[in-house]
Order: sequence, then structure tokens, then C-alpha cells
Amino acid sequence: MPRKPTRHDQLLRNRPLTFSPFARAMAMATSSKKARQEMREPYSQTKDFPTSSGNEFLNRGKDTTKQYDSSDNEDFEGVVQADFAFFDPKPSDYHGVKVLLQTYLDDKQWDLSGFVDLILGQPTVGTVVKIEDDEDDGVYSVVSALNLERYKGSKSIVELKNYLLKVCQDMDVIANLRSLLGEHALDVGLIVSQRVVNLPPQLLPPLYDGLFDEIEWATEDEPTQELQRSFRFKFYLIISKLYKHKNANQTKGTKARDEDVIYIKPEDEIFLEDPIVDSFEKCFCSLAHGPSVFPCTCNRSQLMRQLKNYQLMGLVMAVEASKIPLFRKQLQALIDE
Repeated sequence: MPRKPTRHDQLLRNRPLTFSPFARAMAMATSSKKARQEMREPYSQTKDFPTSSGNEFLNRGKDTTKQYDSSDNEDFEGVVQADFAFFDPKPSDYHGVKVLLQTYLDDKQWDLSGFVDLILGQPTVGTVVKIEDDEDDGVYSVVSALNLERYKGSKSIVELKNYLLKVCQDMDVIANLRSLLGEHALDVGLIVSQRVVNLPPQLLPPLYDGLFDEIEWATEDEPTQELQRSFRFKFYLIISKLYKHKNANQTKGTKARDEDVIYIKPEDEIFLEDPIVDSFEKCFCSLAHGPSVFPCTCNRSQLMRQLKNYQLMGLVMAVEASKIPLFRKQLQALIDE
């Protein structure tokens, strides 16, 4: 059902969106220096925000919501104030959503335009986040859930399935992935969740709560029984990325150390923890050969030095729908830390 825009006033300190102790320490080490650089920039200078999916940038023509405090004797910590609002997807969001999804499947050429059309064509289940009263109408985040069987005839979904089956060559998981993409596709919802890296983490719980609430409502409110059935998911498929140390122990069943994995999205750390995702449903696929984006306030040269021993990896996760209430509680607890 349609929703009114939801306002989220944010007063946030300049801090990284990384949650493992190792990643947090790396990010905080350079946050003060970066903040000083930003403070010296002209207020009207264009800002480029990297997306959470790769090395593409969302260009914003102005930056009038940032405020900074400084002290000669103390490290500067930036303060950002912005009014974020949640909206149902609509056709005018096409460009902003497409920019966010440009590296969703790494650098593969595929029917991204058709994929964006699927998301925008499903306004009852999905959300875009914008800055309230922003004249540029930029999109800072998009979340949605697409039924793989319902859209099986779409060129974009066919290409997405084929790509996943091609890059995920682990024999321990390929049969399960093929089953989810094929015979059980009616029960599988593809969760699409992309955003600019510096989106306030406090927005994550209401974003996911809204998505899963809408899915539940759709099972009763959609106009036909067929559409209602298409939202009764038993599994969710999630495509994401993370940084994995080149020497990390990849032995099955071995718990990774904090320094082995750096999560670009904090929720992925929850999804990968038992009992959210069973071990046979994990699939690490190499989608790139080097770092392209990192969720902290460091500059690019520092990132390249710090991440020289890490590789950007694709991540495919299958999550049982029955585990989502637990995920929602854990995500809220993580953000509240």
C-alpha cells in the first residue's frame, strides 16, 4: 500500500560504516584528516559519493546540508545534518536508481535498464531514500524484493541468473543455487539493497523493517491471488560484496577472523552469521581483481595502501525467510551499539 514520505532528521558524526573491530580501527585512523580536508573545501563544491556496490559515483550538484565544527587543539569531527525521506519508487527515480546499481554485477554488460524498470514498476514493495526537498531529486538508497519466478521472462533476470551460475563455481553450493534459481524460484525473493556508502546507518533498520513489512502486506493487499502468492517467500537471495584478505583461511566451517573480512555493508555480517545463513548456502565469487570502494572516510591513496592485501569479492547468500525476524532484531542492536 502507498506510504507517506517518512522524515528522518539526522545529526551524525563523521564516522565510517564499518562494524568489525579491525575495519573500524582502519577507518577511524584517517577520519580526522579527511574531515579537515572537507572543511577547507568551498561550500558550493560538487560532491561525489561512492556507492556501496562498487567504484561508480553518484554526483550531487550541491552540498548545502553539511556543517562543520573545528578546534585548533583537537581533531576535527564533521557533523552532517540532512533530512532524509522514504518514498515509493516512481519512474522519475530511474536515473538515480540506475547509478546506484551500475556495479551490481561488477562490470558485466547486462540489461541493467530492464532491471531498474522492474524495481520501479513495483511501488508497493520497495523504497527509495532521498533528501527532503532536494531539487535534484537524487536517490541515495534503493531497497526492493523481486520474485524470481514472476519475472523469469525478463531479459535482466535471465542474465542475472546465468551470471551467478557462471561465477559461483563452488561445487558444494552450485546445486543449491541452481535449485533456488530454477525449480524453487517461485519461493525466492531477490533482495536488492544498494546505497551510497555514507548513508547514515541509523536508516538501515527502518529501511529493512519497511521492506519486510511491505512484503507481508502484499501477501494480503495485492489485487490478485497470483500476486499475493508471489510475495510469500520462503527464501531470500542477496547479492553483495566484501573485502577478503588474500591469505584468509577459506576452509569450510572455519570462522573468519575480524581482519580476514571487511564488510562494505554492516548487515552482511549479520546475514553470514549462523543461524541466519547455513554454511552450504555461502558462496564467495571473485568478481574483481582489486579494491574499488571502501566504506570509510579515508582518501583513495590511503585505501590502496591499506587494502593491498585484500581482494574485492562477490558474495551470494540464501537466507531462510523464517530467519528474518531474528535479522531485524540483530540489525537494530548492531546500529544501537
